[in-house]
Amino acid sequence: MADVRGQTVSVRIEADASDGRRTEFATAGTVITFRGFLLAYEEGRDDASDDAEEKVLPELHEGDTLSATALEPEGHSTSPPARFTEASLVKALEERGIGRPSTYAAIMGTILDLRLRAQAGPSARAGVPRVRGRRLARTPLPAARRLRVHSADGGRSRRDRLGRRGSHRLAARFYFGENGGAGLKQQVEGRLAEIDAREINTIELPGSDIVVRVGKYGPYLERGEDRQTLPPDIAPDELTPARAEEILALGNQEHELGTDPESGRTIALRSGRYGPYVTEVVEGDEKPRTASLFKSMTPETVTLDEALRLLTLPRTVGEVDGEEVLAANGRYGPYVKRGKESRSLESEEQLFTITLEEALAKLAEPKTRGRREAAPPLKELGDDPVSGKPIVLKEGRFGPYVTDGENNASLRAGDSIESITPERAAELIQARRERGPAKPAKKRATRKKS
Repeated sequence: MADVRGQTVSVRIEADASDGRRTEFATAGTVITFRGFLLAYEEGRDDASDDAEEKVLPELHEGDTLSATALEPEGHSTSPPARFTEASLVKALEERGIGRPSTYAAIMGTILDLRLRAQAGPSARAGVPRVRGRRLARTPLPAARRLRVHSADGGRSRRDRLGRRGSHRLAARFYFGENGGAGLKQQVEGRLAEIDAREINTIELPGSDIVVRVGKYGPYLERGEDRQTLPPDIAPDELTPARAEEILALGNQEHELGTDPESGRTIALRSGRYGPYVTEVVEGDEKPRTASLFKSMTPETVTLDEALRLLTLPRTVGEVDGEEVLAANGRYGPYVKRGKESRSLESEEQLFTITLEEALAKLAEPKTRGRREAAPPLKELGDDPVSGKPIVLKEGRFGPYVTDGENNASLRAGDSIESITPERAAELIQARRERGPAKPAKKRATRKKS
């Protein structure tokens, strides 16, 4: 049978609305000029989809007059691109040719270090920019933009230039400029007077008179004379005017828990820079006792007895050679301290129960230097049919993987934590086992200068 002949067209229809405004409607589809086999086949054909390529339009000519038989408004919304996780970021680096496999671990480590400086934070294993990160991105650096430092291809282009010019020449060209052009030093120094630090540190909330500012101790909300610290677990895109109103209102609340039977002072619950805390109300310049709530406590359920117990911290556990051994609760959790030596405790309850002997034993342990205990397996998948060792599913730096203790195999596209089966896990480990150990990278020979 003969083929269908037609053409794909896009149509723009202009009309005047009832209020006099000029409007425009658009559609796209196919205009069939010769039906061909459709004359015999269309009767039993499946319903056409709503895709633009499948829409059949009547034959139209420029200037034709159309009559509107109905008008139905329809909403359409899109989702923003997913945030980068460690695994998807490594994949993006590979696709763009940025870095090498040997440098990906260092790149991920740098991003995690940024999180410690409150510039980025984790949210469902994704890197979420924090308020300080947004402020940093708003700082004007014209030379940096000109040299594509912030572009996706910046790392690759700098690596290529580094190979041609060498590190010292590239750094000098970037900072001092060359061939009469101004480098970063000249451009920034020439614009220091134009940079308004308060403006850079201020982020306005649309539809609200509340602004977010970044100060010495982190981001906070401000409206007139009212200020309130922004909780660290809130990302900028989660801060709505309604949520900002709730946070700002916490700073004006002071809940009285009762009276201390020993001192006769009022014990109050307040909200501060690092979250809710209890304090005693004093008059004059006397410094009151204060204590942050434990992680297991909530402002709605804390009692007077719990508040008085918190105010006994830091607790003197004992004394050794004229030095006090203290148990205290700090910004990063509970710890014991003697002089300049300190060690973290496993739980906050230990602050009240740890003895002098236990504290000294804790202080005698070597420092962990930030190393964390290994995370428990996500799932157990039985024994491997080859090695006979148990297979477990774990979460790694570059995503989930299965291991029998000897061979590690990352999950492939299509595999997920929920759907992985023991058979599939054994298959992945066997494929990794057959590939053998990774070959060590060859060292480049360096030529000595004569």
